Amino acid sequence: MAAPRSVVVETGSWLLDRDEEKNAESPSGKKFKAEKFPLSRWEFAAALGVFIVFSTGLLCIYLTMPAAEYEMLKLPRTLADLRLLKDHLATYAQVYPAKFILGYCSTYIFMQTFMIPGTIFMSLLAGALFGVIRGLFLVVFNATAGASSCYFLSKLIGRPIVNWLWPEKLRYFQAEIAKRREKLLNYMLFLRVTPTLPNLFINLASPIVDIPFQIFFLATVIGLVPASYITVRAGLALGDLKFKNVLYDTEKAHTFEIQRKTETDDVVPYHGFLLAAV
Repeated sequence: MAAPRSVVVETGSWLLDRDEEKNAESPSGKKFKAEKFPLSRWEFAAALGVFIVFSTGLLCIYLTMPAAEYEMLKLPRTLADLRLLKDHLATYAQVYPAKFILGYCSTYIFMQTFMIPGTIFMSLLAGALFGVIRGLFLVVFNATAGASSCYFLSKLIGRPIVNWLWPEKLRYFQAEIAKRREKLLNYMLFLRVTPTLPNLFINLASPIVDIPFQIFFLATVIGLVPASYITVRAGLALGDLKFKNVLYDTEKAHTFEIQRKTETDDVVPYHGFLLAAV
């Protein structure tokens, strides 16, 4: 009588194993696996180490800068914050131009590298403080340097993250890249100029789909110029604004545009762009 009991127990165990395999292959089981954190321990440690190194360098730059009202130094999140920061930093940038540019560039590149929202306000600030030419140069330089840092960081640990966050978009991007290998630079320029794919996704996915860095770099430098120019011009207009409601009043905004008209009679719709940035 003992032998049959053994067979029943073994059979029950075998059936239980089969049920677990079926559950693992089911959509719910796959969903459970997909929600698992994508990075291994060493990948997480590498990402944390890079973040600590960047943060330490940024903190050292921050501490070596001349004294200021530190409670006013914060990343702007609204137009009101940006206006206050611009008013506070205008004199500071004139007195300590080199150190201020170093701190500005370090902060911008840090945010761009680690995908921290708010670089749009940093670009507006560049226009308000430095004007069109210098502001455009600073924004393009910082955006390219930050995107390049993000590219290499993604090359190190980005594949599991992108597969976890955007699996379908990554497959689409990979298929498009495979079809356009001979004219890859043209396609990358098209992606940078148009909103077909977010810049964040392009920065992270480019090394995964084997886009050479030189093509990524050239497309970034050239492709970011139009959007950066519009942002810097909007920041220049923001520096001249005295009242926040001008951005929301169509008649006042139109009057302001007429006052800001250039010699070539080209008018940039500052108020519309700023509303979109909020």
